[in-house]
Amino acid sequence: MDGLERMERGGVTMVGGRAGAVAFRFTERTGGVSEPPFASLNLGGHVGDDATAVAENRRRVLAALGAGRAAPNLLMPNQVHGDHIAIVRSSGTAELERVRAEIARGADGIVCTAPDVPVMLCFADCVPVVLVAPGGFAVVHSGWKGTYARIAGKAARMLAHEAGTSARDVRAYIGPHILGDEYEVSPELISHFEERFHDVHPAGPRLLDLSRCIVQALTEEGVPAASIVDSGLSTMRLNDRFYSYRAESGTCGRHAAVAVLFDRAAG
Repeated sequence: MDGLERMERGGVTMVGGRAGAVAFRFTERTGGVSEPPFASLNLGGHVGDDATAVAENRRRVLAALGAGRAAPNLLMPNQVHGDHIAIVRSSGTAELERVRAEIARGADGIVCTAPDVPVMLCFADCVPVVLVAPGGFAVVHSGWKGTYARIAGKAARMLAHEAGTSARDVRAYIGPHILGDEYEVSPELISHFEERFHDVHPAGPRLLDLSRCIVQALTEEGVPAASIVDSGLSTMRLNDRFYSYRAESGTCGRHAAVAVLFDRAAG
């Protein structure tokens, strides 16, 4: 996978990389302490898992990312399948309190230009997208509703603005998700997507390819196609590595996309 590598740190297995001062990862489901049916690196606090286990799993992920000392600054939004994106510009107490209040009301993306503020969003078939630009990053949850709303393109535009750069300087990484030859939806939903996107179901008339739609949304905002990396990893086919809501009949944990901007001065 160009721009992505599988790695293991402290028993935690992840796929990801580093772009400039930004480190980002897509976690797998192993290396944690959660018991079945959430075994073992469940990062979602809303699925019925033991809260102490979830907290330990999150600690392990941040340590594996190299952001253990920034754990008190962790931001995790209440994901609501919308297109609201919060912005965090500093690691100051007042700013983090403001952002936490905002994302508790519901957000499916965070744009961050503040160093040492880890951002984590959770998934179990929906599409995780990490965007990186000089001086900042964004983490986005793109289910079918967010994809239809072009949340990834919106995040790219906001990130470029906040970082004082152009969308041409944004790199995009699409993490593990349900793939276009697996995601069967209603004819009505396909019809809605056909009105906004092209080539949405190359694998079959009722199979929706969300990543193709996300790529279109990003390129229409000016992100170069050559700067978009799709992991191509299936959460359903690789259910031993990732959680899948469909493959596990709705009872499962959540893996995550996590990123942090390190302070250059601190190395």
